Amino acid sequence: MHRYKILHRTYYNFSAEVRLEPHTLRLRPREGHELHIESAILRITPAATLRWHRDVEDNSVATATFDTPARQLAIESEIIIQQFNEAPLDFLVADYAMYYPFAHAPEDRVVLAPYLDTAEHPTDDPLAAWIARLWQPGERIQTYALLQRLGTHIHQTLAYRLREEPGVQPAADTLSRGSGSCRDFANLFMEAARRLGLAARFVSGYLHAPPSAIDYGATHAWAEVFMPGAGWKGFDPTIGEIAGTGHIAVAVARLPESVPPIAGSFVGPPGASLDVGVWVSGLDG
Repeated sequence: MHRYKILHRTYYNFSAEVRLEPHTLRLRPREGHELHIESAILRITPAATLRWHRDVEDNSVATATFDTPARQLAIESEIIIQQFNEAPLDFLVADYAMYYPFAHAPEDRVVLAPYLDTAEHPTDDPLAAWIARLWQPGERIQTYALLQRLGTHIHQTLAYRLREEPGVQPAADTLSRGSGSCRDFANLFMEAARRLGLAARFVSGYLHAPPSAIDYGATHAWAEVFMPGAGWKGFDPTIGEIAGTGHIAVAVARLPESVPPIAGSFVGPPGASLDVGVWVSGLDG
């Protein structure tokens, strides 16, 4: 078991006093048998009324409402977690899904339908052509090996680029530019997996990683694919590896734009600046 402290500070500074509309916060990691929350503190200025709920994807969401006008909105989340996912490769895939291609069981397919791509696509579109270089009909390959091939190829052939602007690039744009952020790579991986007939979803969260020449930051995004027998397994194309102990999932979604950490609006004069700081620290030893 590993313990991590996550400190996520967000400051909105406005040009004048404004009225704050309700804000939705997705800052609390997803709990389960692999992750336990030891403590969680959420500080908000000006004072807010918080109401918690689980959204349609079972993410933990807080809605903050405000009564006091403000020139600054400060949100600070401090969480300590216990991470038990120490052997991410220790899983068993159901016999019928061990090798690709395979068909999902009918009862699973009903539930997985939103995460599958059932649309018709031209065979000459950029994503189809790109996938064809990684897998050709007739090849029999272990399902995990195919997904690892996909993630490794993104990591090795595309350039990581930190993007400050909001939003996620369409998969075709990431391929044409040859670069993207972690959320762009996650979206490309997810769309490619869906084209291959696999159920995939987007994950936003945090990453604890040792310092490196390329700093991916502590906020992070990757993808999960449903592997029968093993469940949802995370793949991180930014680093070309399966999601492991250092990956801390906060929210999952069918669409990448559905799970921003903080979303809200204000009423008042235009103009606002944003300052965000995130630190993920190991507490072992």
